[in-house]
Amino acid sequence: MSFNTSGKKHFFLIGPMGAGKTTLGKHLARALNCCFFDIDNEIVKAAGADIQWIFDVEGESGFRTRESKLLEKISQNQSPALIATGGGVVLSKENCEIMKRTGLIIYLYVSESCLFERLKRDKKRPLLKSGNRRETISKIFKIRDPLYKQIADIKYVSNGLLIKRSVSDLIKKIEEFS
Repeated sequence: MSFNTSGKKHFFLIGPMGAGKTTLGKHLARALNCCFFDIDNEIVKAAGADIQWIFDVEGESGFRTRESKLLEKISQNQSPALIATGGGVVLSKENCEIMKRTGLIIYLYVSESCLFERLKRDKKRPLLKSGNRRETISKIFKIRDPLYKQIADIKYVSNGLLIKRSVSDLIKKIEEFS
């Protein structure tokens, strides 16, 4: 599939942890016939350590530095790619500029209550390790949701829809945007 996205060659999925960026991204990349990258997985591969270890040793700022470097590197690929970003990618103005310059940005919106249901038993998210999980999710949501909305070219509500339906819906939205 080929889309006229004004010279931009990549597709960036943004949204909170638990929105389905990785799961949906793999299927959408296949439908778009492009490479798939998950920034968090690429960080783990490059570091040779899991995200929790990076947070423990380098802190969130160390993780964000790694995230920015990988985003810059992947965005320079000549082949079109679908990139599932980390939930905090929008906290960096530079990251937002890279995505705006090189791709179409798709915000996978999930309601706060749906996020809580998806994440309430998740043990792998460093930002959810301490404190009241619902409060943490709410705080992160309130900070990041406006940032996602601000840079997104497309907003897609992904509260529990089937993958096949979501891919079909997103293809239509991308075609409409092109």
